[in-house]
Amino acid sequence: MSTSISVLVVCLGNICRSPLGEAVLKHVAKERGLDVTVDSAGTSRYHIGEDPDDRSVSVCKSHNVPIKHSARQVTQEDFRRFDYILAADEANLRDLTRVQPKDGKAELRLWGSYLDNRAIPDPYYGGLNGFEEVYKQCENLSNAFLDKIFGASTQSVE
Repeated sequence: MSTSISVLVVCLGNICRSPLGEAVLKHVAKERGLDVTVDSAGTSRYHIGEDPDDRSVSVCKSHNVPIKHSARQVTQEDFRRFDYILAADEANLRDLTRVQPKDGKAELRLWGSYLDNRAIPDPYYGGLNGFEEVYKQCENLSNAFLDKIFGASTQSVE
């Protein structure tokens, strides 16, 4: 497929949901042979420069999904650089809508809007099981998003 897209996955602090979502979306797109550039960011400044939460890393490793990221905050340039900005939950979507520049080209949506309109719950204050649930949700959302953008015929054959 010659079409290339760029996606920014966004949550609050950019150490749990969004870096996990970034890793999963990259992995799923690669498995499907799609040209997708993926990054992640947070709406807050809480964790700038930090690595992903150890539980996000652990869950990705258990699924053989590479994860490497340094937390950062969403910038005005992100709205001009990315084709899609996918928010983890409604609060993140509201924050993004509030700071979106008029010349931004990114399509800004709740990531769950591509499947079931569910927010991705923040697993930060819970245990590893919550991160596993977020992983599964990100995998389902990645496939639903890629199906919508590229067409369902691009799914990999096992």
